[in-house]
Amino acid sequence: MSRVLVIEDDAQTAQEIMAELNRHGFATEHAGTGAQGLEQAMTGRFDIMTVDRMLPDTDGLNVVSRLREQGLDVPVLMLSALSDIDERIRGLRAGGDDYLTKPFVPEEMVARIEVLLRRTVQAAQANRLRVADIELDIIKRTAKRDDQDLDLLPTEYKLLEYLMRNSGQVVTRMMIFEAVWNYHFDPGTNIIDVHVGRLRKKIDPPTVSPLIKTIRGTGFMFCESR
Repeated sequence: MSRVLVIEDDAQTAQEIMAELNRHGFATEHAGTGAQGLEQAMTGRFDIMTVDRMLPDTDGLNVVSRLREQGLDVPVLMLSALSDIDERIRGLRAGGDDYLTKPFVPEEMVARIEVLLRRTVQAAQANRLRVADIELDIIKRTAKRDDQDLDLLPTEYKLLEYLMRNSGQVVTRMMIFEAVWNYHFDPGTNIIDVHVGRLRKKIDPPTVSPLIKTIRGTGFMFCESR
C-alpha cells in the first residue's frame, strides 16, 4: 500500500483528497501547514506527496525546495488554483514532479499519482541489478546477498557487476580483462583467478548455493545451480 502525505491547509479539500485516495487503496496522512508537512516528510515514510501551492505559513514552492535541498527525492504532485503557465513552470523548477490546477477531477489526480509512482518504481529498478538473491545498487555501488551487505573492494564490485550483467552466459578471460581492467591483451598473470577467488569467498560461502561457475579452459559463468 503506497503512502501519501497530503499537505493542504483547507480541511475540507484535504478530506476530499484523502477520501479519494483511500478509495483507491492508498494510505494517507495530512499536514495542515508547510512546517508540519516538512517535519512529516523528512521521516521518509511516504512514497509520494501532494503539496498545495498556497499555504498559511509558507509557499508550497518553498516546501518542495527545502525537501530537495535536504536530499529527499519523493515524488511531489503540486496542487494549485494558480493556472498561469509561469506558475506551473515555477512549480516544476522548484522540484515538483507534476502540477495539477484546482479545481480538478479527483480521478485525474489519482491517475497522475499512479503515473508518478510507476516512474519511481521504474527508475529504482533501472538503478538495481538482481540475480538470484544478490542485488547491486548501481548508483550507490553497494551489494547484498540475501539482504546482507557484502563488503567488496572496487575491483571486486566491478567484476561482480560484469558477471551479473552477463548472467547465464560464459564470459572468457579476455572479455573480463577488457571489461574490468580495460586490458586489450592477456598480461599472462593470474590476476583474474585471484580476484574471482576473493569474490567467491565473499559471495559464495559454504552455507549458500555457489553462483560463480568455472568453465574449464574458457572462463566463468554467473548463474544459479540447477
